[in-house]
Amino acid sequence: MALALDRIRVGSAPDSWGVWFPDDPQQVPWVRFLDEVAEAGYSWIELGPYGYLPTDPARLTDEVTKRNLKVSAGTIFCGLHRGPSEWDSTWEQVSNVAALTQAMNAEHLVVIPSFWRDDKTAEILEPPELTTEQWRNLTTGMERLGREVKDRYGLDIVVHPHADTHIDTEEHVEQFLDSTDSDVVNLCLDTGHYAYCGGDSVKLIETYGERIGYLHLKQVDPDILADVVKNEIPFGPAVQRGVMCEPPAGVPELGPVLTAAQKLGVDLFAIVEQDMYPCEPDKPLPIAVRTRKFLRSCGA
Repeated sequence: MALALDRIRVGSAPDSWGVWFPDDPQQVPWVRFLDEVAEAGYSWIELGPYGYLPTDPARLTDEVTKRNLKVSAGTIFCGLHRGPSEWDSTWEQVSNVAALTQAMNAEHLVVIPSFWRDDKTAEILEPPELTTEQWRNLTTGMERLGREVKDRYGLDIVVHPHADTHIDTEEHVEQFLDSTDSDVVNLCLDTGHYAYCGGDSVKLIETYGERIGYLHLKQVDPDILADVVKNEIPFGPAVQRGVMCEPPAGVPELGPVLTAAQKLGVDLFAIVEQDMYPCEPDKPLPIAVRTRKFLRSCGA
């Protein structure tokens, strides 16, 4: 019998409906997303790209409440490795997202480092490795962000290692964690992105458990990933090839990941995110239903 995962709160996100942008003709309308995520059996959602869901707190509260949904987190992207000159533009974005996240009674802000390679055009924007000074900018900037977001909005930031960003591989993730203060910066472990970049999620949870503040659940197709790595394919085109696949078809196995997370003895969100941009409008719901059923079979 599967271990009862009573500390794990399962949800889903606009990402699992092929939503990457606030407004895009290839994406399903937000009303359909909310209807279908509730129909699939989830009770928690993320905000997704700021502006996709209504940004008026009263209206959004009404829309999620009538579907018995609650919000777990908002998301921002930032390039704090570039130094203090990035702060003002970062904070402008953060303040909008954090205010809405706070108004929805959520407690987390997922922070994704900026891409070094464009996820649509594959253009190389910056070197994939940071200099010593850039690492210092990144870590001190994230600590400042963590303090300010906590002080002003009462939210905890969780930094999301992500393909084609500077926090991606096991080496980079451990360097980031070892260089930051656990009181103000913790991790959103995305199981798919970490596997995509060669990392072992169970090992990370067992080694840095006190730093795991949030989970994104996804899997990668190992055969497609091997081709992606061999041919240095950027993340966006890799997603279009189906590198992020429906569980339990890929890696890592989610049962052991969830069991390791449960053993930490803290309440954790585990938000399903299957990158599928762009996708046919009728594709996400059946996958979401099957994924919810699969996670129940794991005890979640």
